[in-house]
Amino acid sequence: MEIPKITGDHFQTEVTGAGRPVLLEFYQEGCQACEAQLPILEQAAEEACDVKFCRVDAGEEPELADKYGVTEFPAILILNGEKIFRKITGRQTLEAVLEYLEM
Repeated sequence: MEIPKITGDHFQTEVTGAGRPVLLEFYQEGCQACEAQLPILEQAAEEACDVKFCRVDAGEEPELADKYGVTEFPAILILNGEKIFRKITGRQTLEAVLEYLEM
């Protein structure tokens, strides 16, 4: 499942206003760990149908990365509305991602 890239213009609608939990990945172009994380997140998105998955390119949207205190990549935030339930940095396994989604 392809994970949509979110910009600041659509962040409110797509993430904080989604009406359900959101897994939000912050990544940077050229980051090998980020590139390796993407297929794992795509697989997790297929298994966790009740969670919305989105990505933010921190290089293109530095104000969003700053807002959420993201300084390491990849960074995964699990949110529901404005509330952050988890924040994880570094490459994660599929099992770990699915476990993080159990809220």
